[in-house]
Amino acid sequence: MDDKEYVGFATLPNQVHRKSVKKGFDFTLMVAGESGLGKSTLVNSLFLTDLYQDRKLLSAEERIMQTVEITKHAVDIEEKGVRLRLTIVDTPGFGDAVNNTECWKPVAEYIDQQFEQYFRDESGLNRKNIQDNRVHCCLYFISPFGHGYGLSLRLLAPPGAAKGTGQEHQGQGCH
Repeated sequence: MDDKEYVGFATLPNQVHRKSVKKGFDFTLMVAGESGLGKSTLVNSLFLTDLYQDRKLLSAEERIMQTVEITKHAVDIEEKGVRLRLTIVDTPGFGDAVNNTECWKPVAEYIDQQFEQYFRDESGLNRKNIQDNRVHCCLYFISPFGHGYGLSLRLLAPPGAAKGTGQEHQGQGCH
């Protein structure tokens, strides 16, 4: 092949792959749902770790008074030479109150803040060491006991979806 005809972008996927494997990956998983649904158990089982070893379990009275808070647990996992910086974003207090009409707001605000921060970092001059704290995946646990399905399903639906025409989804982004 003539050197004038060869640009070199054919090896770009391999270069990006090698660079990504060398640098490692960031992954942020958010878990949300009422207490006692197995969120911690699932996370610990998925990643073969104990992220919640120093967690204090609240009594029933303390859970009733608790508001939704956002807590982050970070761990570095290495498997076959590939590093994963795993961040679990937990939402203790989510769905535990008697009135849960506003419990989704701190979660949505946190997700929005992380996306806005990443956008600001990407738009800045120094983009070499950007920390990606965006929520990549959110697992929402629904109680099997039935009470609260209405709220759970409304939280999962995009704005306007209750109208039922199917056209409300067009042009709206999901978080």
